[in-house]
Amino acid sequence: MATVETISPRTIRARSIAKDLSGEELRALAHSGEKTTEYGSPVYATRIKNRSAKKTYIVGDVSIGVMQQPIDPPKALDKIREVQDALAKLDLIQVDRRMGMSHEVPIHCRLFVPKEYARIAYMWHNMLFPSKSSQEPDFISVYVPDWPETMIFCDVQQGYTYILGTDYPGEAKKSMLRQAMYWIKRRGGLGLHAGSKILRVVGPDGELRDVGFLLFGLSGTGKTTLTLHDHGLHEPEKAIIKQDDVVLLARDGRAFGTEDGFYIKTEGLEPSQTVLWGAATHPTAAYENIKVSDGGKVDFLDTSLTSNGRGVVLRRYIRGTGDGIDLDKANKIVFITRRNDVVPVCARLTSEQAAAYFMLGESIETSAGDPTKAGQAKREVGTNPFIVGPEAEEGNRLLKILRENPDMQAYILNTGSIGAKAGSAGEKITIRISTEIMKQIAKEGIRWERDPDWGYEVPAEVPGVDLAKYDPRRHYSKEEYAGLVDKLRGERREWLAKFPGLDAAIPKAIEK
Repeated sequence: MATVETISPRTIRARSIAKDLSGEELRALAHSGEKTTEYGSPVYATRIKNRSAKKTYIVGDVSIGVMQQPIDPPKALDKIREVQDALAKLDLIQVDRRMGMSHEVPIHCRLFVPKEYARIAYMWHNMLFPSKSSQEPDFISVYVPDWPETMIFCDVQQGYTYILGTDYPGEAKKSMLRQAMYWIKRRGGLGLHAGSKILRVVGPDGELRDVGFLLFGLSGTGKTTLTLHDHGLHEPEKAIIKQDDVVLLARDGRAFGTEDGFYIKTEGLEPSQTVLWGAATHPTAAYENIKVSDGGKVDFLDTSLTSNGRGVVLRRYIRGTGDGIDLDKANKIVFITRRNDVVPVCARLTSEQAAAYFMLGESIETSAGDPTKAGQAKREVGTNPFIVGPEAEEGNRLLKILRENPDMQAYILNTGSIGAKAGSAGEKITIRISTEIMKQIAKEGIRWERDPDWGYEVPAEVPGVDLAKYDPRRHYSKEEYAGLVDKLRGERREWLAKFPGLDAAIPKAIEK
């Protein structure tokens, strides 16, 4: 039974609390658990190597979505009292950081971590922007990695998250971003699990222009690869990288960035990834669960520890990043999927279709979510497992924003393959094809035609791309193709029917 007096969930008392420590001081505190790489960067080992999604709960004083798990407020408060009792005997680190660079996103975040887990504090410190302990936080997160049970619960009304029984640093990152996405939703916008960039290209009128992109997709679909790609552009044309993970979309189509560090997956990282490699091998990077020899040699290709090796790299060391992290306008919204059947290489969507494919969130499972199902097909609304509140509200809000901003256009981009079936892997869609299509979307160089089965538009001609081998109908008999279309449409109908309150125009948009 708790012995401390009942206090606010946002009030943290401990034997001692170290505040306003620099990144260097945090790294020094974490030194005992560090392996130092040949580049001078630290690598840490964690006990838990992926998010505990199935043990994450929303404190039930708000409307709960279909795909979310509630926890009764009295139960949450009982647990908080137990935690507060334990914290009174611990030495803590308090880290204060700011999310975003814009004065319109004044979000201040505070993290509490036991001193022996300074590595979590250090990695999270590198993800956001400077703030001071004198600034009242909008959100707080409290870690107790040695708690006897694993449990994460979040209260978006009071702005707190308790992270118990796990030492995975990704929980700190997502706890704050989950809160921020709810924060913008209450202000008429929408929090999006998406990367952002600008393609500065010459348009059909011969004039140079900036085209803002948002790229949706769970890890494993190519979101980070496409967000960081240069698309083979040469001055005066170029790609300008903004954000890799979460943006806050305003009603007028502006998209505010959130983070200063990119939390990258390290699996397969190699020098050929020139945009990212410089930041990945900079001394300021910090890693977890990657293979390092006693001499400091790093092997990003070795996934024997986990296929979910991670690192925080600072955006200023990524080649191609601009001064800011915001988009003046999200002109193009791209839903990246990785399917291997009849989904085309690309499709252009109406506003209603865009809201439908946002709700479908078609992707693949990765080791970051559920390692036991990695590689399997899955659906996640908005490709965003951090939504709080009814999912239908998210789709309806996106539809409203798109209707109010007719200069915003949405697309599907498939990074899997076309035409897979027994005995054939199908035609793989390469990174070059995906990046070329994105470039031509920005340049308005694609000629479109209506797909008779789905009603969206598909490319009839893309400069520099041989589309013939990416036509799904060429890989199947007429009967096979019709059967796959009917099966997929049935699956999509069933999925969209899960979400009460969805605007009727959204499920209707997946029909012919």
